[in-house]
Amino acid sequence: MSLETKRLIINESQVSSQRKLILDHKNLIDRMANNESQTMIENAIELKLIDGSPPMSSDHLLGLLEKSGIPHSTVDHAAMWTVNDAKALRAPCEYGHTKNLFVRNKKGQMWLLTLHEDRQVDLKATAAMVGTNRFSFASPQRLMHYLGVIPGAVSPLSVLNDVTGKVQFYIDQKLMEAPELHIHPLINTRTTTIGRDALLSFLELNGHRANVLSFTKP
Repeated sequence: MSLETKRLIINESQVSSQRKLILDHKNLIDRMANNESQTMIENAIELKLIDGSPPMSSDHLLGLLEKSGIPHSTVDHAAMWTVNDAKALRAPCEYGHTKNLFVRNKKGQMWLLTLHEDRQVDLKATAAMVGTNRFSFASPQRLMHYLGVIPGAVSPLSVLNDVTGKVQFYIDQKLMEAPELHIHPLINTRTTTIGRDALLSFLELNGHRANVLSFTKP
C-alpha cells in the first residue's frame, strides 16, 4: 500500500468519525426533544466531573449568587433543549439571549463559546479567530466531565464546574451590548436573568475570565 493511499484511508476515517460524532450529537438532541430527554442522557453518561467529584447543582449555584450579593432573578419552566424551544416558551425580549457551543480541537483543547442566539457560526472561521485550526463538537460525556451539565443546559455559568481550568471561555461581542443576560443556571428547566457585568466579574473572581469574540458581521 502506498503512502498516499494510507493517508487517504486515514483522512477518510477521520472524516467518518467526525460525521458520526455530529450525527450522534444531533440524534441525542432529537431524542431529548421527543421527551426521552434527561433520564436518557443521565443514564448514558457518568455524572461526575473529570476529577471524580459531583458537579455543582443549580441550587448551590443560586446560593453562591445570593451570598455574593449579585442581583438576579430565576424562573422555572419546561425544559428548553434548543434556541427554538426558548423562543417558543419565553416572553419576547430584544436582548441578552444566548446559544452556547462547547467545542474542542484534535489536541483536546476546549472552548465554551457563548453567542447571541441568532449568530450564524462558521466553525472553521471561528476556530481561526481563537488561534486553532478546526473545531469539533465535544461529546456529552466530555461536556459533563468539564462543564458539569448535560446538552441543553450549557451556559457561561457552566465554567464554574471547570475544576481543571482547561476550558477557555469566549463571549460574542454582540452580547456585550446587552445590559442583562438570560442563561440557564446549570439546568435547562430554569433561566436566570443577571447583569452582564456582574456575571463576567463573578466568573472572573472564580478563575474564569471572558474573552470577547469580535465578528466582522453584527
